[in-house]
Amino acid sequence: MHIPVLEKETLEKLDPQANENFIDATIGHAGHTLKILEKTGPNGKVLGIDQTPEQIETVQARTADFKERVITVCDNFSNLKNIVEQKQFGPVNGIIFDLGFSSWHVDESGKGFTFQKDEPLLMNYGPDGLTAEEIVNQWTEEDLEMIFNQYGQEGFSKKIAKQIVAMRQARSITTTFQLVEAIKKAVPGRYQHGKTHFATRAFQALRIAVNQELENLKKALPQAVDILAPGGRLAVISFHSLEDRIVKVFLKGSADKKILKILTKKPIAPGPSEIGANPRARSAKLRAAQKI
Repeated sequence: MHIPVLEKETLEKLDPQANENFIDATIGHAGHTLKILEKTGPNGKVLGIDQTPEQIETVQARTADFKERVITVCDNFSNLKNIVEQKQFGPVNGIIFDLGFSSWHVDESGKGFTFQKDEPLLMNYGPDGLTAEEIVNQWTEEDLEMIFNQYGQEGFSKKIAKQIVAMRQARSITTTFQLVEAIKKAVPGRYQHGKTHFATRAFQALRIAVNQELENLKKALPQAVDILAPGGRLAVISFHSLEDRIVKVFLKGSADKKILKILTKKPIAPGPSEIGANPRARSAKLRAAQKI
């Protein structure tokens, strides 16, 4: 079961009150949403958004006790304003973005999000669209190098891209293990036995590219601020430096323009006990702000 990251700290920053309305832009398994619903009764509502149909089904089952207080939409949060308008949802007192992909994607989706299982090389959150297989087999060596370098901050981007292109000339790379094999051949032996698995950065880079994660975040944050009612709060949990920088720069810019008041001088990170209980939380950072 997916464990909500920084749950206590996020709720403190969002500060949900009776009858207030919230948007969970990445509802996942509804971990944060359930806590918000408990605090916003009897009439507060949550609009939950997720790209994955299976996640929406899970949310509907997990929030059945709250019935009409939960509105679910299968869509990308980059369409936030349109979704709110279509659902005539408001006023909006708080919005949360939990940017980590849920454990369901790794454990059950079968879409190749992990290098530890041999699965089809898909990595797309939605039911269709661009796949990692298309990128790996069709994009140029230069584009592959750029993805691994820019989105994965991978030191061996050039060698990995070159090896992938060489391998795909013999046969298409269609599974996670085939991709891992290509990466392994491209990196030195010392890199293969480090603390972090040698395929981690390349897999992260492909997932980000497939789902346009950074571009969508840049589109969504200004929409979120526009949607918020005065005094409304925004909380964003990121899981790598690329996301966190986008959030940090956006919040600072909005604060400079007197649109937002930043509530977290420094990002809030999980403590040792949370990391011990949920190792996937170790890289999480929470930033929050309030609309002026």
